[in-house]
Amino acid sequence: MSIERFERKQGAALVAPALLWTLAFFILPFAAMIWMSLAHLEGREIVTGPGLGNYVRIFSEPSLLRGIRVSLEISAIVTVVSVILAWPLAWIIATRVPPRWRRLALLLAVLPFWTSYVVRSYSWALVLGENGLVMQTLVQSGILDAPVQIMATRAATIIGFIHFFVMLLTLTIYSNLVQLSPNYARAAEDLGASRLQVIFLVILPLTLPGVMTGAFLTFVLCIGDYITPQILGGNSELTLPQLIMLQLGRRGDYPMASALAVVLMVLVTLAYAACARWLKMERV
Repeated sequence: MSIERFERKQGAALVAPALLWTLAFFILPFAAMIWMSLAHLEGREIVTGPGLGNYVRIFSEPSLLRGIRVSLEISAIVTVVSVILAWPLAWIIATRVPPRWRRLALLLAVLPFWTSYVVRSYSWALVLGENGLVMQTLVQSGILDAPVQIMATRAATIIGFIHFFVMLLTLTIYSNLVQLSPNYARAAEDLGASRLQVIFLVILPLTLPGVMTGAFLTFVLCIGDYITPQILGGNSELTLPQLIMLQLGRRGDYPMASALAVVLMVLVTLAYAACARWLKMERV
């Protein structure tokens, strides 16, 4: 046996477990989900067979279309606001915090990840309630005459999401900032650039791979999240994951739930395609 043939067999043997795992736990379940999405429900019985009736319903029924729109709007708002808040925070930690305090700053940034996701959502429910800390502070300070309803609204969902994803984005942007050579900023200043020009015309474009990586992760995790909208948003505006769980839990309509899950996967794929250029740059 030649050395090249042996190396090919050895490489195939090393890759085989990962390929089998992907086939068993991703490709086959995804194919089954697509097949189920082409079936339909008659009474309590699932009738299999190729058909696009579920997808026609998704894009024709206002309630289902509204769920897709709400998910996209919330995910877009959370992503944009989180980037705007996280970039200055990451820049301050990377350039303004003394090195001896930098680890402490990063530790404080990752503290939200140490708390259970469900506990964190319920904590925000207590804070944003009519008798919560925020409302009581605003009423006692005279800013508001009476508590305002924030819980069970889109605003509560967005606040809960931003609290988590700002920290995630801070870490991804910080890891990109610390890799930049300070010579870029020095060269720009030598050429007459002001401090703001250095930040917006030099440093910010160089950190776009880290920003886009964090933004992609934020969008994907946000649009696929069920817990936070369910706890903080209630049922006033159903998101796509909530619609999927509604089809499964209350109606037992597995074909429609599968079709909605396929639509969710398509949205995630489109988000990846939009960010692919910067994600490839990050990998390099």
